[in-house]
Amino acid sequence: ASSPDEEWPEVEKAEKLARGAALKWASGVFYRPEKLEGLGQYRSRETQRNSSIQSRLKSTVQSYLEGVSAGLEQLRSAAQEVQSVCQDLGAARWALLDSADRFQGLQQMRALMAEHVQLASVVQLLPQLFSVHEVFSHTLQLLHGQHLLEAHAELMMMEHLRDDILSQLHLRGLSSAQATVLSYFGGLQELNECLAKQLWDIVGSSLRLVREDPVLFVSAVRIIEREEKIDDTLLLEATFLPPGRPKGWRQKFYHVLQETITGAHFHAICMDAEGPGLARHLATLKKDIVSELRVVKDLMVQCVPAHYNILSVCTATYHRALTSHLQDILREDLDKQALFLLLEWALRVYHSPEMMGHPDLLPEVDVSALGPLMSPEIVDQTERKYVVKVKASVLEWMQRTLEVEFKEWFREEEPETDHQGFFQSALPIIVMQMLNENIQVASLITDSLQEKIYNMALEELEVFLGRLREALVQCGKEHQKDRTIPKYYVSYLLAVLNNNLALSSSVSSLHPDTNHREVPASLRAALDRTQKKACQLLLEELLLDLQPLCQQLPSCKWLSGSQLVTSMCEVIDKYAKDFSRVRKPIFMLLLAESELLVTSQYLRALMQKKMVCKSVEERDQLCDRLLQDATQLRELFCGLGLDQSQQSLEAVFALRELLCLKDPALLSLEVLGFVTKFPDVSDEHISTLLDLRGDVSKEVRHMVLEMMAQHPQALPESFRPIFSTILIPAPELPFCLRKGKCA
Repeated sequence: ASSPDEEWPEVEKAEKLARGAALKWASGVFYRPEKLEGLGQYRSRETQRNSSIQSRLKSTVQSYLEGVSAGLEQLRSAAQEVQSVCQDLGAARWALLDSADRFQGLQQMRALMAEHVQLASVVQLLPQLFSVHEVFSHTLQLLHGQHLLEAHAELMMMEHLRDDILSQLHLRGLSSAQATVLSYFGGLQELNECLAKQLWDIVGSSLRLVREDPVLFVSAVRIIEREEKIDDTLLLEATFLPPGRPKGWRQKFYHVLQETITGAHFHAICMDAEGPGLARHLATLKKDIVSELRVVKDLMVQCVPAHYNILSVCTATYHRALTSHLQDILREDLDKQALFLLLEWALRVYHSPEMMGHPDLLPEVDVSALGPLMSPEIVDQTERKYVVKVKASVLEWMQRTLEVEFKEWFREEEPETDHQGFFQSALPIIVMQMLNENIQVASLITDSLQEKIYNMALEELEVFLGRLREALVQCGKEHQKDRTIPKYYVSYLLAVLNNNLALSSSVSSLHPDTNHREVPASLRAALDRTQKKACQLLLEELLLDLQPLCQQLPSCKWLSGSQLVTSMCEVIDKYAKDFSRVRKPIFMLLLAESELLVTSQYLRALMQKKMVCKSVEERDQLCDRLLQDATQLRELFCGLGLDQSQQSLEAVFALRELLCLKDPALLSLEVLGFVTKFPDVSDEHISTLLDLRGDVSKEVRHMVLEMMAQHPQALPESFRPIFSTILIPAPELPFCLRKGKCA
């Protein structure tokens, strides 16, 4: 047998811990000899405490033992009771087995009871069943009299009776009998259709009824809500769904209302696609939509439940219908006014205080969440169509303007002048006003449309300038045939130059943005070409008057001191007076070009090989004449305002120096200086000038030309060519002295 300490090791451990704690306590208390005097007191006190602890332990253990004893007694009593119950249950089981045969009779009684209940239900329903057709007739009369709520109450009662019978048959699996019931209640279908027709007629006239007599409309909404509740209840139960359910009349209400709105304004609209007809149509739409939305907001909202959101539904319906309607209109071939009206209406008017932003509709009506009436793609397409129509109109208008301008050139009176006396016509004002008006009109719609019209305007202005040049050429041809037609040919050419300058200075103001007013390079080039063409025609006219005089150069009469150059100066002065009727930039250009023309014609006349100096005296006489002529022409042009540095007459003075040279051996150096000043001079020009001297040997000529070949000249960028425009006549071939072939 094992010792108690081995069975309870915790006890031994606890005892050791207790002894250790006691020893530690005693060593702490009695560590001084004088403390040993109180040992007896400590011993008696600890003895009393141990006695108290032991008595409490005994009391606790005693109470636990008593509880255990009571529990055991209760368990013994419970076991006896369970055994008794088992015996009773066994006895009851045997009793039930003995009575099983008797329960078979109760099953028959249960079936009879169920049949009795059914018969009782049928007996209760018989009065209602017999009165069904009478109720049908009465309900129909109520519907014809528009007593909708009473008629619907009877209809619901009949439907409830039918559905209750069908439900019972469905639960008992008697599906074959349902056809008989449906046939008996067949009149319900007719009543439903009659009621629905009246309801949808009322909904279709709702905007009128809510203003005149809202009772019918409210009754219709109440009936629709009753049917919706019945639908919800049947769908929630989901055991049996009667025929014709769910009716979905609330959804039908929305559909009929939307169809009414759409059909009243947007279906089968026969209207004029031109601007005035479309304007009237859009004005009517704006007025009607605002008026009807007011009715919905102020009256209809009060006649329907809040969850109908009737104002939002109607607003969205108008918005969708308008979107579709505008797209239908855009499929037509519209003129520019109609296209502008549509863009303005969709992008400006629709959201303005005149329509959907009307104070009477805000803040309840909000179309910002419904998207734009016209998508960005459709807006862009419409803008492009509008630009095409405007372009055609501008083209036609400019063509008529040019035709009028062309006719004015042949008038028997001078062109009109401005307050400074410059020639002009109404052409630039008409053209710029027309283009500017179209750009300003486009700015009322969108920036993109304005930019498209602006670009179109510049393109058409460029095309117009091309046609203007063609008209100038045509006018010039007519003038060549008869210089008396047009009578004031020069004056109208000057007016064209002033007009061109006015167009050039005005075109930058077409763009509304001051930061983007740069004129395209192609348009600047077109303006420049028009200016050059008019200047060319003027210079050709000047040339026609100068040519008879230039043809007399050089000649003996000219050398002897004729008034030839004086006559040339008179012609030039006459034209200069005409040129003074153009503004200064063009005047200075014409003056410079005229001076260049006179110089080139003078030089061309000298190089026609009409004259060769036969003596020193004749060469000196030629040099004197050149000096006098060049000086006289220079003074004329300086007096007219052309600075000497801008004149090309320096070529005549340089040519004179070449002819006045006494020693032909020095010609190489002189020609080199001449070629350096006028790099466009050619070998033929120099050779002709050497011929004009009459004293140049073949060796000197060869040396001069060889020197020119060794020193080729490049034309500076800003150099104004003089000699390159002068053609040297080809040398004449020698005649054959006999009729044989030339060797």
